[in-house]
Amino acid sequence: MSTLLRCDNLCFTYGKGTPFEKDAVKNVSLDIRKGEVIGVIGHTGSGKSTLMQMLNGLIKPTSGAVYLEDADINADKSKLRDVRFRVGLVFQYPENQLFEETVRKDISFGPRNMGLPEDAIKERVKRAAEFAGLKSELLDRSPFDLSGGEKRRAAIAGVIAMDPEILILDEPTAGLDPMGRDVLLSQIEAYHNARNNTVLLVSHSMEDIASIADRVLVMNKGECVMFDTTQSVFSRSAELEAMGLRVPQITKITTELRKRGVPLSEGILTVEQAFDEIRAILKKEGRI
Repeated sequence: MSTLLRCDNLCFTYGKGTPFEKDAVKNVSLDIRKGEVIGVIGHTGSGKSTLMQMLNGLIKPTSGAVYLEDADINADKSKLRDVRFRVGLVFQYPENQLFEETVRKDISFGPRNMGLPEDAIKERVKRAAEFAGLKSELLDRSPFDLSGGEKRRAAIAGVIAMDPEILILDEPTAGLDPMGRDVLLSQIEAYHNARNNTVLLVSHSMEDIASIADRVLVMNKGECVMFDTTQSVFSRSAELEAMGLRVPQITKITTELRKRGVPLSEGILTVEQAFDEIRAILKKEGRI
């Protein structure tokens, strides 16, 4: 996969030159490839959200640069608008971004500002609503009359409608019940599979990250301390726990079983993987 987005020694300092100066992101360098899913984890205040906002030009780095296909996104202010169409950012609690009279108008806001013809806008609204799991009868209602989960989907659909090459989701499942979280995550995965775009998913749920991410970026005190395959990162449980993070619960359980002699593979990340391996072991031993 080719590199689509690149960070070079990226730094950001809040309140620079004041008594409240704080380094939020420090010397982050990384490459993000076309078509992959990146999980982003780190404790509160680790710099995750600040980094994500720099990736689409919402925040300009104090030093360093962000390159989209080798072009510095901050080199020309007049081109930042186009960058944000290509790198879509869904904030934590995105329902707070809703503002139009109807859901349909809210979702169409981005495509309309891209200058697309009306028939293309209609098609994008329809497709984005389907990907986000919004029923067609909700499109002409006020977004403020929707349930919490429906508002979340409407806000995400508004970003999806711009068909960004890179979709950044900052804690998209925060505050949702387990069923709502699972549904939304499966819709994000389906969207990625259908569009083959790049997705960056910020989450405190290690289970969410384990189920969908190709690689995991770990932020700690403003620095990128790990950036590797999902299995490789979650195999370093002691280091993660020292940073106040944890591995998926099923990974922890299977690690303990392995210590007790059960011949399970290292790096099991999901319940489904554990089930398949345990079933295969029992079948081999003639227990089932």
